[in-house]
Amino acid sequence: MGMLAEFKEFAMRGNVIDLAVGVVIGAAFGKIVTALVEKVIMPPIGLLIGGVDFSKWTWTLKEASVDAAGNVVPAVGIGIGDFLNAIIQFVIVAFAIFMLVKAINRIARREPPAPAAPTEDVLLLREIRDSLKR
Repeated sequence: MGMLAEFKEFAMRGNVIDLAVGVVIGAAFGKIVTALVEKVIMPPIGLLIGGVDFSKWTWTLKEASVDAAGNVVPAVGIGIGDFLNAIIQFVIVAFAIFMLVKAINRIARREPPAPAAPTEDVLLLREIRDSLKR
């Protein structure tokens, strides 16, 4: 089997296709969560604690300066607000996945239907078996 045919067989397996669909949907879901956190959740929180814009909240390690050639050297800082936004996004995604897995587990745990009552033929055969045992 040639490498191209082997790759085609691998790529057309159901699990690989399902994984690709999951990655695409996950990326789109990530964009939705990012927009939700940055544009819907964080602005009211920032307003409640004094008008802070978390996306611009940084811890400056070195101020911006001008070097000897006259070029502006940008400030060096740690983006605490971006990190906080990422943590909130993670919590939202983790909670959504938890709820999805919980729903799937609930569906998978459903009790199987009770077996149907034995037919008249089976009951008759049981009677014959029991009478032969005596």
